[in-house]
Amino acid sequence: MVLFLPILLLKKIKKCDVLIIGGGITGSLIAHQMIKDGYSTILIDKREICNGSTSATTSMLQYEVDVPLYKMSEMIGETAAVSCYKACEKSIEDIAGLVKDIKSRSGFRKKMSLYYAARKKDADWLEHEFEARRKAGFDVEYLSAKEIEKRYEITNTYGGILSKSGGSIDAFKFSHELLRFNEKKGLEIYDKTELRSVKYLKDHNLALTTSGFTIAAKKIIYCVGYESKELIKEDFVNLKSTYAIVSEVHAEGFKTMENTLIWNTDEPYLYMRSTDDGRFLIGGGDEDFHNAEKRDALLSKKEKEILRNLKRIKPNEHFYTDFVWAGTFGETKDGLPYIGEHKNFKNSYFVCGFGGNGITFSVTGMEMASAFMKNIKHPLSEYFRFGR
Repeated sequence: MVLFLPILLLKKIKKCDVLIIGGGITGSLIAHQMIKDGYSTILIDKREICNGSTSATTSMLQYEVDVPLYKMSEMIGETAAVSCYKACEKSIEDIAGLVKDIKSRSGFRKKMSLYYAARKKDADWLEHEFEARRKAGFDVEYLSAKEIEKRYEITNTYGGILSKSGGSIDAFKFSHELLRFNEKKGLEIYDKTELRSVKYLKDHNLALTTSGFTIAAKKIIYCVGYESKELIKEDFVNLKSTYAIVSEVHAEGFKTMENTLIWNTDEPYLYMRSTDDGRFLIGGGDEDFHNAEKRDALLSKKEKEILRNLKRIKPNEHFYTDFVWAGTFGETKDGLPYIGEHKNFKNSYFVCGFGGNGITFSVTGMEMASAFMKNIKHPLSEYFRFGR
């Protein structure tokens, strides 16, 4: 179900405390926090609301980061790595609270998460990863290949980590609900309004839109995801294309997997979850992003590739494809987002929830942006900063 917000056109000079650039899941979350904190807030998006990456996300909510905990500990230190993982775990509970607060009907469900070894060579380090998570206090269980097959009817695995923290949601619908909720509280929303340029001044910024009108904002918060690479010139993120397919309604076919998010150690990894209406969603086939045309030209090829991988672990299952799509996301070397200030953008912050669990990073970004606005240093700022 698509929820439409009123289309508002910017027809005069506006003033606000906070201007948010980007009307996807990240922008809607940050807008919610800014309105909650009492700031006059304007949100603009060059497209229709939520028609960027938010319309393509598979909305798997995980505390797990693309870089394993033990490896991240080697990169930034054990205390820092555990703090980042714990922040993602907390984000899932925060989403549950938000869903309740706004009376969302976006299908949020708490689920478990199974991370299994797809190759024999991955089994040793995955057990090492299990020990790192267990030591850090995460509620995890190690399953043998036989146990995975018994519980989930998945074959050709080499053991896996079952985590109790996870969830899924319709991020597209949830974003619309957040925006509608906050529009009633004073949030101004302008879609089809592109930022053309910004004049960065001492204590505020002047943002000029393509319609020729100006917004005077004390702070700008950029929530533009992978498109931040068009604004920031240094090499700080790699863009990847990912592909996904969803089945026709077949509730009984994947019954054993309906309460668990599933992903593996393959490169690129395969990820799967059920939907509320009895479908099964599978993603993978990631590769470097060049442009949308080249990405989308591979849809048919990637569908076949993903289905071959599914057949390997569920050889007797019949998957009837209903829809195939692709999306673009950012990947960082340490698996962490970029949230904070950038030296070339005065009076501004970025909230870029890169990686496979960008939604949970964006929820953490709410707390961080709230602290930034009050000139409070957030404990995760050092790990999420530009130039790290």
